Amino acid sequence: MRKLVVSFFIIYIVTSLSFNVGCQETFNVFDYGAVGDGQNNDSEAFLKAWNALCVAKGTPTLVVPKEKTFLLQPTKFSGPCKSNDSIHVEILGKIVAPNTPQEWKECEKESWLLFSEVNNLIINGNETGVINGNGSPWWREVKKSKCYRPKALRFFKCNDLRLSGLTHVDSPKGHVSIVNCTNVIVSDLHIIAPDDSKNTDGIDIIMSRHVNIHDCIIGTGDDCIAINNGSVHVNVTNIVCGPGHGISVGSIGEEGAYETVAEVHVRNCTFNGTMNGARIKTWPGGSGYARNISFEKIKLIGAKNPIIIDQNYCNGKHHCGDSTWSSSAVEVSNVTYYDIQGTMADDQAIIFDCSKNADDTLACLNIVMKQINITSIDPETEISVLCKNVNGTIDATSPNVHCLQARTSTIVADSPDASSPDPNAYSF
Repeated sequence: MRKLVVSFFIIYIVTSLSFNVGCQETFNVFDYGAVGDGQNNDSEAFLKAWNALCVAKGTPTLVVPKEKTFLLQPTKFSGPCKSNDSIHVEILGKIVAPNTPQEWKECEKESWLLFSEVNNLIINGNETGVINGNGSPWWREVKKSKCYRPKALRFFKCNDLRLSGLTHVDSPKGHVSIVNCTNVIVSDLHIIAPDDSKNTDGIDIIMSRHVNIHDCIIGTGDDCIAINNGSVHVNVTNIVCGPGHGISVGSIGEEGAYETVAEVHVRNCTFNGTMNGARIKTWPGGSGYARNISFEKIKLIGAKNPIIIDQNYCNGKHHCGDSTWSSSAVEVSNVTYYDIQGTMADDQAIIFDCSKNADDTLACLNIVMKQINITSIDPETEISVLCKNVNGTIDATSPNVHCLQARTSTIVADSPDASSPDPNAYSF
């Protein structure tokens, strides 16, 4: 009998521990007063649900139900939270911003939806999960409004972040902003805004490390993805970009600032009707570096500027190169373009508009081009190349980049995939 009691006691303890470890408490915003009609302000209900979730243990989940529309004013979801596991936000319905800038409260905020200092955060959805910033009035009234144009969804100091499965529509400014985060995976997003919606970047990365973005469709009025100052180890894979300004490193170095970006690798991406394709942009007079960057296996469909390094980027400002900082330049080095194929819609396929430093040294170094074939959508258009203050090598590249040194490559015989050779298998 004693052994039987002990056995039941052990089973009870194990069962209790298992339940606590695997606890997945759910916090539905309806249970905290949300209306979900797209007219009433549901911000308070969302914050109540968030606050309850943030003090829960286990793996708590905040649920935004499907087939409902939730109107939110600028809202900050703050951490740190108590759970040692992941914090889960499941967006199955629609979240919408106020219809006009005049209807926004606290319109001086930099972002609409902010997650701050929340580690192990997972935000996901499905085909019904939508974040709509109602940005159209902001684009038209940007000069009239006293408000700052906010970014729609911003993450600040959120380490081990996962964002996936959502549709992001018509942000007033950038759609997704990742700032001071480490270990981030962004996947399966659909980001949409008209091509004339200024500054509506798809995904902005700032001061963040180990960021992986893959399998997204992004079409906006600005950069599909922009990798900015302080970012390192960023991988971008399987992105369809267009319309938009391409995938950009920078801009960095504004007003003489020392800024850096490193270890950025863009692979298996398509640029469809974009203003730019693979772009690096730095301000004249800046300092720092953009280095160890690669654009590989890129498909072009009528892109206007397929490959561009612009070291005289001024973002529309006039005479910005005449400043007191203009004697220096951000160093752009160790950049590889490999297997870039397709068509362009302008007459300049490759633009290397690079600078010199005050000591007359070049600012674009070791630019490597391999297996490039860019043709015009108009067979009668003569394709040109701008090549200024740059050194490096080319191999099997059309059109010819006259200022780079031609080299002959040798494919290693036992390459695992002869139809798609590894660029590291080439020797010079």
